[in-house]
Amino acid sequence: MRALLVVNPKATATTARARDVLAHALASETKLDVVQTQARGHAIELGHQARLDGLDLVVALGGDGTVNEVVNGLLQDGPAPDVPALAVVPGGSTNVFARALGLPESAVEATGEVLEALASGSRRTIGLAKADERWFTFCAGLGLDAEVVRRVEHRRADGRRATPSLFVREAVTQFFTDEDRKHPPLTLTRDGHDPERLGLALICNTAPWTYLRRRPVLPCPDASFDEGLDVFGVRRLRTLTTLRYVRQILSKNPRLRGRRLLSLHDVDRFTLTSDGPLPFQVDGDDLGERTKVTFEAIPRALTVLV
Repeated sequence: MRALLVVNPKATATTARARDVLAHALASETKLDVVQTQARGHAIELGHQARLDGLDLVVALGGDGTVNEVVNGLLQDGPAPDVPALAVVPGGSTNVFARALGLPESAVEATGEVLEALASGSRRTIGLAKADERWFTFCAGLGLDAEVVRRVEHRRADGRRATPSLFVREAVTQFFTDEDRKHPPLTLTRDGHDPERLGLALICNTAPWTYLRRRPVLPCPDASFDEGLDVFGVRRLRTLTTLRYVRQILSKNPRLRGRRLLSLHDVDRFTLTSDGPLPFQVDGDDLGERTKVTFEAIPRALTVLV
């Protein structure tokens, strides 16, 4: 077996220990290369080259951004039997995709589970999704949520750590100070249905959208890797109404309801358009601005070790 370990160099001491354990164990079982990412987009190149080289397994040790890039490299030419399997060891601040796969939050504990899955041959083929040309593993959005992601990235550039509390603070600031809540900027269109005008649209490929103090945030509680896309949409961002929806998605057993709520489940394909350029994000990564994005569910896209 030939394998590649892709490591985000911004590792904590615990993550670095997991890296060493993982590299040692994999080297005894596989022909292993270990590569640290050098810049944004490098993990995409590594994932694509791993597929071209006919590798059997790629392990991503890092946060959701690293995982997203590896996935986009592996699937650059589309799903096929020659795509290497993916294993994930969490090394970021939230690690939504790793947790959605059922992995522990601890990098060391997750390493143990990955090695156990490798030894037993335990694998699962999951559905993923695309936003135009970009693959994503758990969420995407155009507008308000992407603006929050952008604000957080600016804080990270200033040396702040991307904690859940930072996302909350930036979301509150964006909502109350910078957002034009009187004029919903988005239109969602899909075949066979009337267009929907929205102030907010979160697109989910699995149930956890992010985590706050280890509790999952569930705008789409029925979303699953085994089904199509789910959408949490709010038609008008009025303060009291929005706060009520926030309370719903933060509850342990969300029951989403309300006249201004659009909740879609297991959708194959739809398009979001905006009145002007808006920030666009996938898996918590700012990808610039768009006025139109088409989202599509891709079943059985990737095999993962779990």
